[in-house]
Amino acid sequence: MFRYPKSLSVEPASVDRADCYLALEGARLRYRDEGYGPPLIMVHGWTLDLEMWEPQVAALKGDFRLVRFDRRGYGLSSGRPDTTRDSGDLAGLLRHLRLNRVSLIGMSQGARAVLAFASAAPAQVAAIILDGPPSLELAEGDDLPVDELRSLVQTQDIEAFRRRWLRSPLMQLRTRDARMRALLAAMIERYPGHDLVYPAAPQTPADPAPRLESIIAPTLIVRGQYDVPSRARSAQLLYARLGAAECAVIADAGHLPNLDQPAVYSDLCRAFLARHVTAGA
Repeated sequence: MFRYPKSLSVEPASVDRADCYLALEGARLRYRDEGYGPPLIMVHGWTLDLEMWEPQVAALKGDFRLVRFDRRGYGLSSGRPDTTRDSGDLAGLLRHLRLNRVSLIGMSQGARAVLAFASAAPAQVAAIILDGPPSLELAEGDDLPVDELRSLVQTQDIEAFRRRWLRSPLMQLRTRDARMRALLAAMIERYPGHDLVYPAAPQTPADPAPRLESIIAPTLIVRGQYDVPSRARSAQLLYARLGAAECAVIADAGHLPNLDQPAVYSDLCRAFLARHVTAGA
């Protein structure tokens, strides 16, 4: 297993796995800070939470300091979900932990937050991993049946939504590993649905897309072999626009390759970061 030299390490996080909380502008964010080594910040996707990264934490905490958090309104974090605030919340967490330069991994909707942060603060980013990123050309949620799902919550209940969402192509696991399936089910059960329960916010002009030309960090774009076609197209478009990008397709995996193929996914992340994270990171 690759090991960073001690000169690249940071202070070890607490071995206590108890959740920590940080108050940030109208929300109380749950986070965990584990492991030993160069810091890697992990950002989850829609309806998920920090526990989606459990397989990677188990595999990588000997090589990296792993910081993961529930985005506002997801998991056990309070507040109403707001994708326009995700990158600011990420910046606030880094200030709280006194982390000046980090690597980032963003899954699905979390990739938007990672790209927004990296384009605004490129000097703070050592390397980026984007997993199943959505299109930056479309408004948030345009490749999701958001109106249908919101109607389901409002006319029935959150349980009806959860049953429907677990049947979505984006949530289909190819693995037969009962532990991964239980992990996914538990996250969907925790999803409070605040962004669906309350009326949609008034339509405003779309936020400007991240300034990809300002991103200088080496970037790995990952997707599952059987991810939905819209995400495969998004990965190709990002690859074409990012100057220092490489792509990887994980075989026999869908939109959640870190759960479908956790060992392959973790090894891919480790190898990419080992090549690109330097003493200055």
